[in-house]
Amino acid sequence: MKLAVVGATGMVGEVMLKVLAERNFPLDELLLVASKRSIGKEITFKDKTYKVIGMEDALAAKPDIALFSAGGSTSLEWAPKFAKVGTTVIDNSSAWRMDRDKKLIVPEINAQILTKEDKIIANPNCSTIQLVMVLAPLHKKYKMKRVVVSTYQSVSGTGLKAVQQMENEMAGIKGEMAYPYPIHKNALPHCDVFEENGYTKEEMKLAREPQKILDDRTFSITATAVRIPTSGGHSESVNVEFENEFELGDVRKMLHETPGVTLQDNIDTNIYPMPIYAHDKDEVFVGRIRRDETQENTINMWIVSDNLRKGAATNTIQIAEYLVANSLI
Repeated sequence: MKLAVVGATGMVGEVMLKVLAERNFPLDELLLVASKRSIGKEITFKDKTYKVIGMEDALAAKPDIALFSAGGSTSLEWAPKFAKVGTTVIDNSSAWRMDRDKKLIVPEINAQILTKEDKIIANPNCSTIQLVMVLAPLHKKYKMKRVVVSTYQSVSGTGLKAVQQMENEMAGIKGEMAYPYPIHKNALPHCDVFEENGYTKEEMKLAREPQKILDDRTFSITATAVRIPTSGGHSESVNVEFENEFELGDVRKMLHETPGVTLQDNIDTNIYPMPIYAHDKDEVFVGRIRRDETQENTINMWIVSDNLRKGAATNTIQIAEYLVANSLI
């Protein structure tokens, strides 16, 4: 098994290497790939030192699997080239997510649709993954009609530059700005760029991607995405209207039994999901489960997950694990 990590020096790439080591992913050869300015940089993985190589060298090596986390433009240019030489690309950018010919995968939900012919596989948006992990079992039983979601997203979702901006502001240091405004002691209703309809790209990802993952366009989602000054972990306030009636006890039991989901829902002891507890964990945490008393068959929830792990690196590697386990490489 020859595995390439493209974007190995970035925030998600670093977490990918950590998760690969933790999960003891079966690989015989590891290629660490990054942009020209990082070529030659040394990175340690499992007590062995590797030198970062460029895209051309990685392509020539014809890896079995390439985990891409180097941005949409890089994926659009290079993923087809890798696919052409037989590599299976699992891409963490938004480049291929809504492409009709590419599958959008959360392994716990729809990995079974993958085949050997899928040479470019899309990893969903981080906020989408944690949302659908909770919604999928509920939709199966109660059938969703409409979802309203507001996100409270960590600066790590933007990248190193944003984390540095927040840390500089906390220390009173003037530095490079990732956002148009300060993020420390602030909240920006502005994740990604604005589209013509007044929504941001992040909000439209949340509206469109769950329909593709669940292979169902009978429900609708509307979103507001907000950036807050936390260093890791995305949170979501979610309101779901179902076609069918439900019992809160049944909902809690179902989510408690859902693989990859952890129920934290005891207001008597102040138990509820928070980014500080989700940090460096792979689970999606859900709590504050309660009826919407203004409307029938409607529920409110609070969902939290580490956006760099299940929201990015871990989900990507779980896809790779599924491919290997099912001899799809």
